[in-house]
Amino acid sequence: MKATALLALLFLSGLTVSGSWKKHLVVQKQPGQGSMNVAVASDFDGDGRIDVMTSFGGGVSVFRGPDWRESRQVTRFADAYKGKRKVRNGCIHGCLLDVDGDGDEDFVGSNQMVFWLECPDDPFDGDWTFRVIDDEILGTHCLITGDVDGDGKLDLIANSGRPADTPFPNSLVWLEVPDDPKSGQAWKRHVVADKDAPGGSHYMGLGDVNRDGLPDIACGAKGGEKFPGGEWFALWEQTRNGKTPWKKRFLSDRQPGASNILPADLNGDGLVDYFASRGHAKGVLWFKAQANSIKGGRFSPDFKPIEIDPDIDRPHSLALADIDRDGDVDAATCGSLVTGEAVWYENDGQGKFTRRLLGRNQGSYDLRIIEMDGDGDLDVLIAGHHNANLVWFENPLEKSHN
Repeated sequence: MKATALLALLFLSGLTVSGSWKKHLVVQKQPGQGSMNVAVASDFDGDGRIDVMTSFGGGVSVFRGPDWRESRQVTRFADAYKGKRKVRNGCIHGCLLDVDGDGDEDFVGSNQMVFWLECPDDPFDGDWTFRVIDDEILGTHCLITGDVDGDGKLDLIANSGRPADTPFPNSLVWLEVPDDPKSGQAWKRHVVADKDAPGGSHYMGLGDVNRDGLPDIACGAKGGEKFPGGEWFALWEQTRNGKTPWKKRFLSDRQPGASNILPADLNGDGLVDYFASRGHAKGVLWFKAQANSIKGGRFSPDFKPIEIDPDIDRPHSLALADIDRDGDVDAATCGSLVTGEAVWYENDGQGKFTRRLLGRNQGSYDLRIIEMDGDGDLDVLIAGHHNANLVWFENPLEKSHN
């Protein structure tokens, strides 16, 4: 979008972007309570206000909006899980999914297994029932949702990043919600990348890249001495007949610390690009789709890597949304260490990104762009792994008084 058009849009909509992002603390955990890696939010109790959930202290906790001072631990792993592995104090990752189809969001998490917690009618008093989804995949650093098979129902996508101790090492999978998920019926597992995602696979993005109507899965792997075979961003194209594994394509195999990759049309040309971060090294970049390749009658774009910010340190979390409400896709990320910077990247609509500061000295393993305070704009919710906190940054996008 041209600068003159952007100014006109802001004028007509009565919006101005001004001021700094205010940081709000939801919870600061105590020593010995484990890492805080998960940040998710929804109106769990149906009162019109956003509640938040995270995992630490041996379980999962929910915090009631609008001030999030009232909280409740809804499960304790040591009591709920009776399997063969010793559980951690907190989840590696988590997401939300209406597993039972009752209209509210349930919690899905990974902690030596993948599980779900059923949201009760009263989430601050009722029982959140714990059920195992899959206890054979391991090292699950990413849980996302999407309609993989086009049946109109959301599925669960997960990685099995452990190189050993599992029948599915270095793999990516998607899981179908069973017809009666409360019965304990097994979720059907589809192995997208069968031992074909080595090197410490991290976070995934789902989107139809090749225009065949079927979503594809992209992933990053950090590599390094302890994780041979990594340092890549890759794409797995879904097969037309639904068979697995899917077809793998490298976007780049020279990306030390690669961690996050999300699909979106970043420059308004109608093609799906990727925004990516190197969460175990430095830098964010985007992969620009090039509409110059048709292979075997199938659209198969090439991708050109373009550096956005090569200096940001350990941007371990990533989310995309129209933060400034100008009609294009922006991004937000945050460094993982206690000295991390939380930033967002303003898109001009043509794939040129300007770095904007949210705040300093905040680490992150998970980040969500979501409306937190009911004022009509998008805020940023962060789970601070090394900072041992859950915080949110308030968007200064304001309505004009003119």
